[in-house]
Amino acid sequence: MKNILIIGCGLLGSSLLRSIKQKKIAKKIFIYEKSKKNILKIKKLNLPGRIVKSLKEGVINSDLIFFCTPMSEYKNIILKVNNFVSPNCLITDIGSSKTQSSKMIKKFLKKGISWVSSHPIAGSEVSGPEHGKSDMFENRWCILIKEKNTKKNHLNILNKFWKKIGCKTVIMTSEKHDKIFSITSHLPHLVAYNLVKSAQEFEKKQNYDLIKYSAGGLRDFSRIAASNEIMWRDIFFNNKKNITKAINLFIRNLIAFKKDINSQNNKSILKKLVQTKKVRTKIIKLKQDVNKPDFGRN
Repeated sequence: MKNILIIGCGLLGSSLLRSIKQKKIAKKIFIYEKSKKNILKIKKLNLPGRIVKSLKEGVINSDLIFFCTPMSEYKNIILKVNNFVSPNCLITDIGSSKTQSSKMIKKFLKKGISWVSSHPIAGSEVSGPEHGKSDMFENRWCILIKEKNTKKNHLNILNKFWKKIGCKTVIMTSEKHDKIFSITSHLPHLVAYNLVKSAQEFEKKQNYDLIKYSAGGLRDFSRIAASNEIMWRDIFFNNKKNITKAINLFIRNLIAFKKDINSQNNKSILKKLVQTKKVRTKIIKLKQDVNKPDFGRN
C-alpha cells in the first residue's frame, strides 16, 4: 500500500493512523478532518500523517481510503469524493452497522469505484484523537463484508491490511453482521443508555442523591452510556430492524424474570441465573476479557 487517506481522525481514526505509522504499512498517510478542535489536537499531539485542507488533495493521492466518520456523514462525503476518486482506489469504512450503509453506498458511490466495508471490533466510551492508541486493534476481530459484487483481490487487500494492523479477520455478509451485532453490541449499549436514564428519572422523582451511591452495576453501565451519542444514534437508526427484534426478545425475557420474582419461583430464576453465568466463562475462555474480578481494575 502506497498512500492511505483517513477521513475523520477521532478515537478510531487516530488509532488507525498511529498503527499504520508504527507498522510501516504506507509510504504516506493523509488526514482529512473537518473539526478545527480535532485538527488542533492532532497538531499538538504531533501525530503522524499530513493534514490535507481539501478532500480532493487526499483522494487523488491515495490508494486506500478509510471512512472513520459517523455513518450519517457518509453520503455527503461520498458525493464529494466521487469527483476525484480513481477506479484504482479502494474505499472502506469502520462503521458498526452495514446493511443500510451498504445500500446507500451502492446508490450514491460513482460506478466503477470499489468499496469493501470493514468493522474492527475495537473502541471505547471516550472520543477524540487524544485517546487513540497504536495497539487499539491488536488481537481484536475485524469483520470484512462480502457483497455479491465484491472483488476477491480487494477483499484480500483489506484482509492483509487488517492482519498487519494486528486484527483477527472474518468474512461475512452485511445481513449476518447486523444480526450478530444487534445482540452483542447494539442492544447492550441501548440497555446501558436506558438504565442510566431510568436511574436519572428515579433520582429526580424520589429526590434522592442516587448517583452518589452507585454500585458496581450502575457504574459499569454508566461507562458504556458515556459513548459518543452521534455514533450510537446512527447505529440505532441504521440497524433499526434487527435492534427492534433484539429489544422485543429482551422485553420477553425481562417479563419472564419479573414473573419469576413476583411468584418467587426459586427453581426457574436460579436456572436462568446459572445459565447466564456460562456466557462470562465462555468470554474468558475465548480470551475476550481477563479472568480477574472487577475487570482487572486495581
